[in-house]
Amino acid sequence: MKPYVVTVTLNPAIDKTVIVDKLQIGGLNRVQSVRMDPGGKGINVARVLHQFGIPVTAAGLIAGAQGQTLLQYLALERITANFLTISGETRTNLKVVDASSNITTEINEAGFAVREKEINTFKNQLSKLLEDASYLVLSGSLPPHVEYGIYRELTAIAKSKNVKTILDADDEALFAGIQAAPFAIKPNIHELGKLAGREMADDQDIIRAARKIMEKGIELIIVSMGAQGAIIMDREETYRVRTGSIVPQSTVGAGDSMVAVLAYSLLNQHSLAETAQWVTAAGTITASKPGTQVCSLVEVQQFLNKVQVERM
Repeated sequence: MKPYVVTVTLNPAIDKTVIVDKLQIGGLNRVQSVRMDPGGKGINVARVLHQFGIPVTAAGLIAGAQGQTLLQYLALERITANFLTISGETRTNLKVVDASSNITTEINEAGFAVREKEINTFKNQLSKLLEDASYLVLSGSLPPHVEYGIYRELTAIAKSKNVKTILDADDEALFAGIQAAPFAIKPNIHELGKLAGREMADDQDIIRAARKIMEKGIELIIVSMGAQGAIIMDREETYRVRTGSIVPQSTVGAGDSMVAVLAYSLLNQHSLAETAQWVTAAGTITASKPGTQVCSLVEVQQFLNKVQVERM
C-alpha cells in the first residue's frame, strides 16, 4: 500500500468567484474582479493534498464543455484526474463576495442527472483506482438521481481493498454513509446535531453525541465549529482545539482543507494531538482567504503555534 489518496467528487463544479463593492440585493452590482477555480469538495481536498506533496488522484463524474474546462484547470495545477465522462453538463457555482463586509453569498446549481448505468461504471472504475491507495475521501453533495446510499456503497468497496475512508457529507448522504462504518467523519456542529437528533448544548454534549456515533465502528471524528474551533477524538483520546483570531474572508473550502490535512496527518503518523493542531490550522488559514483559495503547507506550518490544543 502506497501513501496515496483518492478523492471522489460526484457533483463537481466550476467555482466562479466575483467580488463586488457592496452586494445590492435587487439592484445593479458592478464586479471588481472574477476568479475561476475547479470546484467540488473532493477536488478542493485534492488541491490541498497536492500542495502538501501527497500523491493524490481526483476522481468522480464529469460532463460537457464545462467539465472539460474543469479538467484543464486541474491539469494546470498538475493534479492527477480520473473522471468518468457522462452525459449532461457540469454545473457552475457562483460565489459573490461583498468586499465591504467580507461576506460570501453562494449560489450553487444542482448538477447533472446521473443514470444508474453510469454510477455502476464509476464504481468499477473506482475499485481499480483503489488498488494501491491508503485513503479514500468521499465528500460533497450528490447530483440528481444518485441514491443517498452511494457513499455507503463506495465505503464498502474501499473496505474490500483495505482502504480507509474519510467521509465528509451532510443530511441523508451522511446518515447512509456512516452505516458502512467509514474510518473517519467530519461533521460540523449542525450536522452532528442532526445525527444526534438534538442541538448541541456544550462541549460535553458534543463529545457524548460523537461517542454514540463511534459505536457504529467509526474510529475518528472531527467536529468543526467555525470560529469556535473543533473537537477531535478517537477511541482513546479527545481534544478541544481553539485557534488564534483571523479576519474571515470565505468559509468555502475550510472544511475540505481540514479533511485533506487529516489525511496528510494520518499518512505522516501524527499523534492525535498533532493532528488536531494541523487540521484546525488548515481550516483557519483557508477561511482567511477570499473565494475558493485554499491553504498551503508553509502557511499551515507558520500558523501551528497559534492553535491551542487541550486534552479533554
